Amino acid sequence: MTAVAETRPAEPAGRTELAGRTELGRITVADRVVIKIAAQAAAENPDAGAAASRVLGRTVPGAGHLGVRGTDLDALPKTTVQVDGSKAYVNLEITVRWPASVAEVTGQVRRHVRERVRELAGLEVDEVHIVVASLATDITPPPRVR
Repeated sequence: MTAVAETRPAEPAGRTELAGRTELGRITVADRVVIKIAAQAAAENPDAGAAASRVLGRTVPGAGHLGVRGTDLDALPKTTVQVDGSKAYVNLEITVRWPASVAEVTGQVRRHVRERVRELAGLEVDEVHIVVASLATDITPPPRVR
């Protein structure tokens, strides 16, 4: 039995491999889709969620009654994304549940965001910047399954 190697045509000089490019064409994922993927991936961690709304660096009490999003570990965190070709740069602003380790939670969120964006959008995430805006102390923890 002989093995047949599949060869790809050489890329023109100065052109790099793009995410989503196939022999049939190219798939482009909109930035807002990557934002939603990254935000949802960050929110999948039970100890991380949306940060409280702030004005001049201070948390606004009762902001939920004014239609402003407050601290909620079930809500999607504030997320921005820059996509450059086949690479993405993600910025997240999250709240971490007290007394969870901030370093562990942010490490888990960073890894999960990278995996999900790579898996669903086909983009490599070079950087995930995480700002922990607050600690959620008055939110009941999720039920534990035993």
